[in-house]
Amino acid sequence: MAALAKALAKNRGVLEPLQTAKSLEGQVKELRTVLDNNADTPVVLIGHSWGAWLSYILAARYPDLVKKLILVGSGPFEARYVKTLAENRFKRLSEKERSEFESIVNRLNEPKTKDKDKYHARLRDLSYKTDTYDPITDEGDEADASELVDCPGEIYQGVWKDAAELRRTGKLLKLGQYIKCPVVAIHGEYDSHPPEGVQKSLYTVLKDFRFILLEKCGHNPWREKQARESYCTILEDELAV
Repeated sequence: MAALAKALAKNRGVLEPLQTAKSLEGQVKELRTVLDNNADTPVVLIGHSWGAWLSYILAARYPDLVKKLILVGSGPFEARYVKTLAENRFKRLSEKERSEFESIVNRLNEPKTKDKDKYHARLRDLSYKTDTYDPITDEGDEADASELVDCPGEIYQGVWKDAAELRRTGKLLKLGQYIKCPVVAIHGEYDSHPPEGVQKSLYTVLKDFRFILLEKCGHNPWREKQARESYCTILEDELAV
């Protein structure tokens, strides 16, 4: 998210923490340390995708560190929506791609599989295809892409196992009762992560919650031709309050 962070930094101080810990608890601790050592807390915390969950967990554990929470393209907070997520992705892939997707997932779940980073990279490419409505492909976007940081497979495997269990048991959603700050969720209508898995779920546990659905937008709003401008305007408005 370097390009987006740079754009927001024109008017304010911005941190773009890079997570390196190999466990969920390790990443929560890592993010807290970054904020404690580098920011004037409380902060406005913006989390995208897995980062939305991580930000949500941190805001629940350490409510005094966060004055507003913005969740972008979050995964569903309840396990009952996972089936819809899978269905959304599969119907946007060809039969060959669906077979490849399933094969990669099975390989990644095998402890003996080698070169997991390679499989994660391919899975990311397939997921990007299913989660993007009308991607920006001009030269400027290619420059942004050069700043992407790959997530090593061992980090993903270590973190996701605990995160998925937290959702399966219902503990992830329940953490919302400890969040004190306003929460805003921004979600693309074309995102394969079902919006109701964020909107309906969070309305049940958060005291101050708003949900914004972006039309013609997938999982990464700042990389969408028809949604980027609206998304950036919304972020600027939320950061100004």
